[in-house]
Amino acid sequence: MAETAEVLPNNEPTEFKSEARFSFFESTGVIVGHGVGAGILSVPYLASRNNWWIFFLIVGVAYIVNILLHLMVAELSYHHGGAQFVQCLQKTIFKNGKLGKIFTWIAFGLLGLSVIMNCCSYITGVATVFYNWFNLPLWAGMIIYYVASGLVVFFGMKIVGISEKYCLYLMVAVMLVLTVAVFFVELHPLPDTFVHINNVLALYGMVSFALSSVMSAPTVVKGANGNKKQIVGSIVLGTSINVSLVILLTIITCIGCGSGITKDGAIVDLSKTIGGWVAVVGYVFTIIALSTSLWANTLNLRDMVHEQFSKLGLRLCWVIVSLPCLIITLISLIPVLDSSFVAFAKAASAIQIVTNLAIVVAYAVTRRKFKDSPLLGKFGALAFQIVVIAFAIIATVGSLLHVY
Repeated sequence: MAETAEVLPNNEPTEFKSEARFSFFESTGVIVGHGVGAGILSVPYLASRNNWWIFFLIVGVAYIVNILLHLMVAELSYHHGGAQFVQCLQKTIFKNGKLGKIFTWIAFGLLGLSVIMNCCSYITGVATVFYNWFNLPLWAGMIIYYVASGLVVFFGMKIVGISEKYCLYLMVAVMLVLTVAVFFVELHPLPDTFVHINNVLALYGMVSFALSSVMSAPTVVKGANGNKKQIVGSIVLGTSINVSLVILLTIITCIGCGSGITKDGAIVDLSKTIGGWVAVVGYVFTIIALSTSLWANTLNLRDMVHEQFSKLGLRLCWVIVSLPCLIITLISLIPVLDSSFVAFAKAASAIQIVTNLAIVVAYAVTRRKFKDSPLLGKFGALAFQIVVIAFAIIATVGSLLHVY
């Protein structure tokens, strides 16, 4: 895995080095699992502070832009034998030499920090569920969850793919139960007041983050062994499922909770409102959604570290990337710090979406070099690259703004 595949004269890699192969639904599950996490559970909080038609417009735009972005990073990885993003940057933009190495390590650090902040939000979210469900202290919930969920990634990529697939089925089932259950409580109208432009931009930033599985695109490429139909199909279907879950969760949270939506995550708020056995179902959804994202993120970062330090074993790489997540979440419990679920999610989205700019630049270089586009075709042309960059800037700005 430390080396990328050789490329034949017809621009097709000779092989896609990977520890395991994915079925179509395992690939789709990885895309869904990466996206369904801190972002999707934070969207309703921001949507409740915007007009409902603005929410639907934002979701539609973010859906199209994110499919383009994911296929760009998948094609970038495809041309380099399924390599992770940092190694693709190293081979396309930074090249060799001292300056290239410096920029490679900067990209490695920024992307790694983004993933770590993601995982902090997942651990914090589940710990909040444990606190509301079992009255378990936050620090204890963080430690228990870290150990229990980490075992999935510890045992390898194939176990992650299988787990993501079955969790996808379970999440859809749970969401249907919650949708039915919300109609047994007092319903509230969807938000219909424009508050501030900051809220609009912040919502777009969070929706983009909720649909973002860019780091899992290379995992899908190598897991699919370069099968173009499987790569494109799983990315499009996975993103479509994520969009559907974002819309459905936001609607039922807004009509179920009204003005009572907090920064603790949508399902926690919804479960408190509905109560009874449905609350347990909501808590289960939160744990599953955050776990699938934790698995995907730590798997991707594990592989990224392994590419840079090939002499380290995969399991040791996983420990190196995951342990700081637990440490940071425990430190965040210090009273003067903001350890809320949405705070971590906003920090992660601000860092991660900045990397989209580098993705597009690296993709443009690769597209000119190989003179073909096996996954995007004409939809990878310069005009679409500019669109992705423009909305990446908007999303980044939105992630940094104060919400009114």
